[in-house]
Amino acid sequence: MRYLSIALLAAAIAGCSLTQPEEDPVQIKLQELDGRVGRIERVVSNQSLLSLAQRIDALESELRAIHGQIEELQNTNEALRKQQRDLYADLEKRLTAAGAGTGMGAGGAAPVPQSSGSGAAPASDEQALYTQAFDALKASNYSAAVAGFRQYLGAYPRGELADNAQYWLGEAFYVTRDYEKAADAFRAVGQQWPDSRKAADAMLKLGFSQFELKRYADARATLNAVQQRYPDSQAAKLAAERLQHMPAGAR
Repeated sequence: MRYLSIALLAAAIAGCSLTQPEEDPVQIKLQELDGRVGRIERVVSNQSLLSLAQRIDALESELRAIHGQIEELQNTNEALRKQQRDLYADLEKRLTAAGAGTGMGAGGAAPVPQSSGSGAAPASDEQALYTQAFDALKASNYSAAVAGFRQYLGAYPRGELADNAQYWLGEAFYVTRDYEKAADAFRAVGQQWPDSRKAADAMLKLGFSQFELKRYADARATLNAVQQRYPDSQAAKLAAERLQHMPAGAR
């Protein structure tokens, strides 16, 4: 009996040792959570990389746009510089032509552009006032030239050189890019001295001023009028050239 009890006890112990222990449900749950967290981390990591790549693409696109704007500004700046050089060259050419046309001697006497008046020589005071303004213009002292021509026109509104003074006043404004005042000055030449030798050039520069002000319809009308009224003049040729540069849709 004693041996039987021992045998039964041994068998029970052996049976227990052969039975697989059940897994801890808490441990199973933790393992599932770990797996989910791992998957979420991988998804988040992939999304972060995608977002970063998209951001880099956007920055590269912005950088390309900035480079394009810089290049455009550089081109515009160079165009403005060229325009300024052309303005000064044009004025210098006109001043030289005015001097040559009046036979300015080697002694440096101030030129007196021909006027549309009666041909009588202007009074000494009138001539001196005009010469002072014209000398300032030649010296590129445009503020003094403007003041001088205005003073002359105020003192001698119908003087022998009034039409020339009005024209050169417009040139002084034009070369300093004050196109509004330049347009007014050039327009006045045609209105007050329609038969002046400066009338064609004044109308041309009026059209140029309107062009610079982007009043393309007005500029086109003015430049076409130059060609119609002065068909064989240099002004007509220059008007035709400027018309070719009208923006699309404004010609």
